[in-house]
Amino acid sequence: MPRILGVNIPEEKKIEFSLTYLKGIGVFSSRKILEKAGVDINKRARDITSEEVGKIQKIIEKKYKIEGELKRIVMINIKRLKEIGCYRGTRHTKGLPSRGQRTKTNNRTVRGNVRRTAGSGKIKTEKT
Repeated sequence: MPRILGVNIPEEKKIEFSLTYLKGIGVFSSRKILEKAGVDINKRARDITSEEVGKIQKIIEKKYKIEGELKRIVMINIKRLKEIGCYRGTRHTKGLPSRGQRTKTNNRTVRGNVRRTAGSGKIKTEKT
């Protein structure tokens, strides 16, 4: 299983899609990286040589922010929004969607799967 910048990438998939296992790299970026490195897009991850892995790593290190560095930058940006007290920052603080989605329904992923529903209001009586 090839390791690129400390992340194991699946070897049975094409290298184009295997690189997307690195946080911060999608399919488009993956294609650009492979094009610059001169690696065939249709190769499987297990078939790439150590020289090709080295080329890919150099390109990623120079041009892209990935994994821990990217997570740190995102956290700093969210912290800044909270500190200045803007709308998006307060939404982050409250744990609600910050990009304009509705909240009456369909925000279970942000809130966690919390279902706050009331019963019908009828008092159940025992049957005798």
